Formats: sequence, C-alpha cells, structure tokens
Amino acid sequence: MLWTSTCAHLEPTTCGSDKDCKLQRVCDLGRCVWGNAASAARIPTTKGPKGTAPVSLALPPTETEPARGMFRFGPLHRGRSSYQIPNKKPSIAWSYATGGPIVSSPALLDDGSVAFGSHDQRLYVVGRDGTLKWSHQTTDLIFGSPAIGHDGTLYIGSDDDHLYAIGASQKPLWTFQIGSCPQRVGVGPDASRCDVDAGPTIGPGGIIYTGGDGIYAINPDGTLRWRFATGGHVSSAPAVLPDGTVIAGCQDDMIYAVAANGTKRWDFRTGGDVESSPAISEDGTIYVGSDDRKLYALAPDGSLRWAFTAGDDIRASAALSPTGLIAVGAFDGQMYGIKPDGTLAWTFRTGDRIVSSALVDAKGALLFGSEDDRVYALEADGRLRWSVELEGDIDSSPVLAVDGSIYVGSDDKKLYALRVP
Repeated sequence: MLWTSTCAHLEPTTCGSDKDCKLQRVCDLGRCVWGNAASAARIPTTKGPKGTAPVSLALPPTETEPARGMFRFGPLHRGRSSYQIPNKKPSIAWSYATGGPIVSSPALLDDGSVAFGSHDQRLYVVGRDGTLKWSHQTTDLIFGSPAIGHDGTLYIGSDDDHLYAIGASQKPLWTFQIGSCPQRVGVGPDASRCDVDAGPTIGPGGIIYTGGDGIYAINPDGTLRWRFATGGHVSSAPAVLPDGTVIAGCQDDMIYAVAANGTKRWDFRTGGDVESSPAISEDGTIYVGSDDRKLYALAPDGSLRWAFTAGDDIRASAALSPTGLIAVGAFDGQMYGIKPDGTLAWTFRTGDRIVSSALVDAKGALLFGSEDDRVYALEADGRLRWSVELEGDIDSSPVLAVDGSIYVGSDDKKLYALRVP
C-alpha cells in the first residue's frame, strides 16, 4: 500500500469541472474563477465598529466545555468524534437538494438537525428526516462551515464579506462586515480578499474567530474585539487554544500565532499558500498543511519539529488520532497516515484529489471524502473498511451523529445522509 507519487498539479487554462481549479476557484463556462457574485445585491453595513489596533483584553469566563458544533469538532481542530464509524457499509438514507455545490462541512445541532451552507448563497438547517426546517439567505457563495454556540446561536460566513449570527429562534441577531475591500465582486484575489471562508471557530468565552483580509476576533454581541493584519487572504479556519492564542494559515504562505489580545506571538513561513486549518495535539504540536506539499509539525513556540512531504498540495486539515497517528489527505489523491515523529506509516490511494478533512473516531478509524465521488471509511492501519459512491465531488468534510448517521455535502448540490440499514 506504500507508494510515492511523482505527479504535480498544474493550474489549467481551461476547466471541465471544479476539480480542475486551484484554491477555492470554481469552473464557470470553462474558466477557473473565484465565484460569480457580480450580480449579487449587498447587505447593509453591519453592526460592529471597524478598527485594527489590538488592545489589552481579558477573556470572558470560559464555559465548562468548549462549543463543539463547528468545523473539526472543537477549537483545537483535532477532527475527533466520540462516536464510532459504522463497521458495516451504510447506504443513502436521503439527500437534500440545494441550488449550488456544497463544500461546507455540516454541523450538528442538539436536536440532531444538520446545518450547512451552499454555493446557492443560503445557510440551511435540515432535520434528521431530511426535511427543511429553515434557511437563511446571504448574498454570495458559502464555502465555510457553520459554528454553533452553547446558547444555540449559529454563526456562518459568506463571500459577501460578512459573518452572520442567527439565534436559536431563527432570528438574525447581527451581521459583521469583514474588512473594507474596494473590490467586493468579480474575479481575482482582490475580489476575494475579504471573503469569509474561514471557520468560524468559537473559542473561550464564546469569542468568534474567522478570517478575511486578516484574522478577526469578534465578541458574542457582534462587536470587533481585534483584527490582526496579514499579507493575504485568510481562508484557514483558526484554531484556538484554551488561553485564547489563535493559530491560522494565510495565502501569504505564513502560519500565524496571535495572542488573546491580538498581538503577534510568532509566525512561520512555508513555501506556498496555507489553506489547511491547523490541528493542535495534547502536547501542543501544531499540524498544518501547505500548497508546498508539506505537512508541518510546529512546536508551541513556532519552531519546526518536522515537515512531511506529500505528492501534491495539502488543503485538508489533519485528523489527530487518539493512537497518536496524524492522518491528512492531499491533492495527489492519497490519504497519508503519519507517525508522531514525522515518518510515514501508510498511504491509501483514492481516485482523485482529497480536499475533505478526515474524521477520526475513538478507535482510530477514519472517515473522509474524495473528488472521485466517494466517501471512504478506513481502519486505523489504513486498510479500506468500506466506501460509498455519491453523485459528485466530495470536498465537504463528513460528520458523524450519535446514532451512527453520516452527513456530508457534495458538488452535485446535495447534502447526503448515510445510514446502516
């Protein structure tokens, strides 16, 4: 099962599908573009003052347990689920169709409902039976995953440069404008610089962290806590330590550590854009992938412990198994199992790029999607347990419910529920 790929991913001048495009571009009429929001209406100026200067702040009281209804199941982004991946191959229980591809990873509400975003510009909440409970309209594509606070407030970002907070009663509470980008629609990096693709992540005290033209900390009432300026767009969902330190990657090739008051602790330069979201282990090691094909393991002080080279870009976030294994997928179509010392344990080849971030259960089994249209379950040693074919690329990262249900989005515009009959 161990092999090395020599192929490289080159950005084509034309495309046939989204999988032909780099970054978060989509294939539109044969061209890789940043999303067609040119005709979208814009929502009014948001609540929350603008500003960039960090100030000395004390964190609000920390909840007994951090919010877990978010990307990678917690602020440390370990990708761990307390539930067990089914041993038997599940089948499609239902699918819910939206008006656009779904790369957003679902989040589970307390009642078992599923929240997710779509490229049709809407946030959806669908019941366990696959029926729509409610939806909320934004004015541009949604790439990021929802986060759910302890009080049931649901947070979602949109490429309309806004973060939305919607209460448990389905009532919009506030919107917060990210940055003040002069070009907010059209094609190219300038148009996407303030897009809210990152997270959001809920940290200590209910503070919400996201990215755009920098790294943002937003208070639960929708006011700005601080903004940390970066040299590029931040689409990496920030990881947050218990002391409020924020770790995030950026398209300026950097990984940043920002203190709870918004000042820089350290930065680390990689050889490519950092779209992967950091994962932080029990010993404080920070794992994050880069477009330079490397998975980096950094010490808490930002120094390099090791770097593992894959066969292509690493956009997925690492899953940190309770066994100590680090699992991450790459654009070469392989899932890599990496030992804590940075050496390779095993690889598993799929039929296309892996953007989906793997879920790892309590026994070390893995669950993830691939752009070969399949959801895979692997044993802890990298052997195939089962796979289920859907009808489109799977860039969304799957979630696992208490009853063993699996929820995942697809580029065929559907959210799927998989269950063992």
